Amino acid sequence: MQQLLAQAMSAQQELAAAEVTGQAGNGLVTVTLTGEGAVTAVTVDPKVVDPEDVETLQDLIIGAFADAHDKLQELAAKKIGPLAGGLGAGGLGLPGF
Repeated sequence: MQQLLAQAMSAQQELAAAEVTGQAGNGLVTVTLTGEGAVTAVTVDPKVVDPEDVETLQDLIIGAFADAHDKLQELAAKKIGPLAGGLGAGGLGLPGF
């Protein structure tokens, strides 16, 4: 059990140190998140900056954030999910595991 907990803690530290980047509009907008979910970067290609169509840019930012969030969830499931199964339901106290 102690070995499993040590592995889980190590996986959780790796996840916290990781970064994922989501994109929308074929890379015209990107959002980078830390493994803890904090936004560290947003990039916007000048081609999508149209003062007459701010709504599209807003949608692209939301889409890029959602993509990054999905990638973060996949990374968490890959790193922590298999370990959490050995600890029983809610063994790590992490949402979704």
